[in-house]
This record gives sequence, structure tokens and C-alpha cells, in this order.
Amino acid sequence: MTAQEDYFRSPELMNSSDTVLLVIDVQEKLLPQIAGRERMEWNIGRLMDAADILGLPCLLTEQYPQGLGPMSELLRKRVHSEGLVFEKTAFSCCGSDSFREQLTELNRTKVLVTGIESHICVQQTVLDLLSDGYRVLGAVDAMGARDSLDHQTAIRRMESDGAVMTTTEATIFEWCTTSKRKEFKQIQKLVLDEGPAARNV
Repeated sequence: MTAQEDYFRSPELMNSSDTVLLVIDVQEKLLPQIAGRERMEWNIGRLMDAADILGLPCLLTEQYPQGLGPMSELLRKRVHSEGLVFEKTAFSCCGSDSFREQLTELNRTKVLVTGIESHICVQQTVLDLLSDGYRVLGAVDAMGARDSLDHQTAIRRMESDGAVMTTTEATIFEWCTTSKRKEFKQIQKLVLDEGPAARNV
């Protein structure tokens, strides 16, 4: 970074060395029922791409895949390494011992949470992560529920309990930190992609 950009950053800001991306239960049988699912899934995909470009770890979960089906194909094709997808039966991701062990091993202080459903698995995970001492953020345009009231109520509850809500685009720029970063052109391309909006979805 230049001298102008080498400054003290607020500890509230995420960066690529202190944050984990968590994608919760974006599964084939659940997706058709989720309000705004196309844009939500697209935003999660952009976050996964940005995490890959900038070197952030990404953990993913599947809730009882025998009944709810596998992760969506759009996201599954972005999973490049084994051991990053955790099956679970507890609604909270923290109910999975293997997930908690992997998260602990990563030794990161912040978790950016996405996925479905906002008022069930996402909310319970967020509250457990806060209890475990993590700084938890949620991308509101990368999570969803079948009912908009459930989604909005979950957002308010998570915020009132200490989680910070943000958006996909704000997150991507926060991770990148500066336009001088060598990966910025790749990040810029992700941001400029209008996705479902351009297709009138």
C-alpha cells in the first residue's frame, strides 16, 4: 500500500486475513421456497468468488442432505477443496463438532454469515458464534427465508444481540481494502456484474 493507504483501520472492518465466509444450507430442495432466491444465491456466489480471489477461507453446511438434498449446483461448483462442507442435523452450525473444530483451527476473529433460513439455521448459528466470542456479520442480501416477515424479524434480532448487518458489495470492498491491491481488477469485475437484475429476475 502507499503511505496514504497505510493507516490504522477500525477493528470493526473486515479484511482478508481475519474473516471467514460461512454459507449455511443453500440446498436444492429449500431454494425454490425462498423469497428472492435468485439474487440471494447470486450474491453468495459472488462472495465465494471474492473469498477465493482474496484468500479467505469459506466453510459451507448442509442441513440433513438426505432429506433436503445437496447444496445448490451454482455454489457447489465453487467448492475447490475437500473438508469445507459440513453435514449437520442441529439447526445451528455450532452443533456440528467438525464444523467448530475447523473454525477454531482457522484462528480468525470474524465470521461473515450467509444462507438460509434467516430465522432458523442462520439466526441460531449467529447467536452461538457471538456466544463463542466471534465478531459476527451478516450479508442481508445473501441470506433469506420463505417468509419476508421471518427474514426481517431475524435481522432485527441478530442485530439487537450484537451481530452487524451489511451487504454483499460492501463486504467485497471491505475485504479488498484498497484499489492498489493486485486482485482489484478481478474484484471490480465481480462488482460490476449486475447478475439477476440485468436479466430482470
